[in-house]
Amino acid sequence: MKAVALLMLLAAAAPASAQSSSLGAAIATGQAGERYDGYMGTPGTPSESLRRQVAAINLRRRNLYIELATRRGVLPDVVGLTTACELFTQLSPGEAYLLKDGQWRRLGPGQPAPRPDHCR
Repeated sequence: MKAVALLMLLAAAAPASAQSSSLGAAIATGQAGERYDGYMGTPGTPSESLRRQVAAINLRRRNLYIELATRRGVLPDVVGLTTACELFTQLSPGEAYLLKDGQWRRLGPGQPAPRPDHCR
């Protein structure tokens, strides 16, 4: 994926940048996090408000993945997986993430950023 397209994708996919402070707090405390497939998820049972916010982000991401996939001639899932590789590098300590094994984890202080298996 070209660098400019990837930067645009990450700006649109980043959850905390233009979202509510409650979502930012949920991300910081591990109540919502990044999944290996380029979407957000919620470990445990989220509040209705958090569930709606995560669903809205995922809808925007899905639409963007479809748009970029169409331009690139690939499947939207490939764009999501590629985006996840970069989003995982941006995790901060305390934030939750989900790898393909289905286990939610939280990034600890001093830990390196996790890498989903499909990332190079």
